[in-house]
Amino acid sequence: MSFDVRQLRYVLAAADHGSFYRAARALNIEQSTLSRAILRLERTLGAELFIRSRAGVSPTDAGMQFLRGARTMLASADRMMEASRAAGLGRTGVLTIGFNSSVSAGHLRATLIEAQRANPDLAIEGMEADRNALFAGLDSDAVDIAILLGEVDRCEYLHATFWSERVFTALAADHPLASRDIVHWTDLRDQRFILPAADPGPDIRDMLLGRLWKSGADTSIALHAVSREAVLSMIGETDFLSIVCEGSTGTQFPNLAYRPIYGEQGPALITYSGYWREKNGNPALKRFLDLIRRRYALSFGPKGEENGTIQRQEKR
Repeated sequence: MSFDVRQLRYVLAAADHGSFYRAARALNIEQSTLSRAILRLERTLGAELFIRSRAGVSPTDAGMQFLRGARTMLASADRMMEASRAAGLGRTGVLTIGFNSSVSAGHLRATLIEAQRANPDLAIEGMEADRNALFAGLDSDAVDIAILLGEVDRCEYLHATFWSERVFTALAADHPLASRDIVHWTDLRDQRFILPAADPGPDIRDMLLGRLWKSGADTSIALHAVSREAVLSMIGETDFLSIVCEGSTGTQFPNLAYRPIYGEQGPALITYSGYWREKNGNPALKRFLDLIRRRYALSFGPKGEENGTIQRQEKR
């Protein structure tokens, strides 16, 4: 015995409207189409579902019993279809976003919040790790997209630059430089720095060395095998400084201050880039990339295309 969802809709419409004619008009189909479908269903069931008269139709006892089950079945089918449609559009399911920087403030935090608000039924999972672990996660499909500080040369992934954020120095609130609204790279020449040894600490060290080398500074930078939060918690009680991106400035500790760093051309900036596998078929990833593109007015397409060309990190 078999019947389809279309027949269930026809039977329910006929019962609700009390007429094949009115039911057909409500469904925007021919009355003969509805009548034949219900007749085929009755033959399949071996029972009449409606008493037919000039005044219209009314359910038989068998019809009443069938209608009770049909309403439940149709509601379940509608929910299943809606869930499948939402999953196909990336509104439900799971999206795993990897990152190697703080989300206490800045664009990454704002983007994650907007993505969740736009897709309340989508489970957005974050994974903070170093870049090697995140790339391994991309390869195993444990991570859908990795958003990393700076640029990384990995030709096997699609790639796009997403946004830039300001660079700050973290220092004790009673440090002489904390009295300024901004500090310049040249102000940092004679300072001592501590950074986390974990990713992206070494990249920030290299950026700092490159900036201060130009001014002839003999820079002291220590890498500590602790978290960025542990480094920041120590800053307020020492005369050391640290360097962070805007995304870390939401983390507050006693006697800790942040000041933006400026260079000759204005605020010091660092980019954030996204990496994902071309063969990742998660619809939620496409929806997330669409959000990134709209939010930051970017020109890359759903697969990382920019000006018609897929962006890849080229091997040098």
